[in-house]
Amino acid sequence: MSTRNAITASLALALMASCDGDPNSPGVEYMPDMYRSPAVEAYVDYGQDPYFRSEEFVRKQRNRPSARKPVEGTIAFSADPAKAQFNMPYPFPNTPEGYEAAGAQLKSPIVMTEATVDKGKAIYAKFCQHCHGDKGAGDGPVVNNGKYPPPGSYSGPLKDLPEGKIFHSLTYGRNVGMGPHASLLSKEERWMVTHYVQYLQNGEKMTRDAMAAAPPVNQ
Repeated sequence: MSTRNAITASLALALMASCDGDPNSPGVEYMPDMYRSPAVEAYVDYGQDPYFRSEEFVRKQRNRPSARKPVEGTIAFSADPAKAQFNMPYPFPNTPEGYEAAGAQLKSPIVMTEATVDKGKAIYAKFCQHCHGDKGAGDGPVVNNGKYPPPGSYSGPLKDLPEGKIFHSLTYGRNVGMGPHASLLSKEERWMVTHYVQYLQNGEKMTRDAMAAAPPVNQ
């Protein structure tokens, strides 16, 4: 058989092998990972998954997390001098005693202004409104549609909740219904949300105490 005939026969065999009766089958694929790569979740260790422990993946060293978590105890740090106040670790533990201490001692390190309230409102709309409602009445769509217990209203039971407890709840979560937001929002963003909650507590008005630039006790 000539070289030309051999090549033709090989191509014909490859074409036939790529045909499959299953309409969902792609047939024989050339380098499938180039256009249909396996989905890998960040931070997940696939070392215990048989597929990702296969000889091919071990050889490619792909049986490991696709991203690394920060070292335990790592503190988010900003090199911006204006944000240095947010670099210190949060001093209050996630305990009933820590919650009460935050309420008594913790003050916002930034002055409450219309700008911070507006920014807090935008963040609130994304992270809080679905449960707490537009005006903080505890009537968000998750409550109304899912029949979950409503959180306290900012014009009712939570009207006098101090800013330290608001920030503490955003950091660690509160009771069963509210999860922690420390991994979702920076300290600065949590304080802006706190400012907007205070704004709702005061009937959508700026409070006199919030307008005073008093130095914070803790951050």
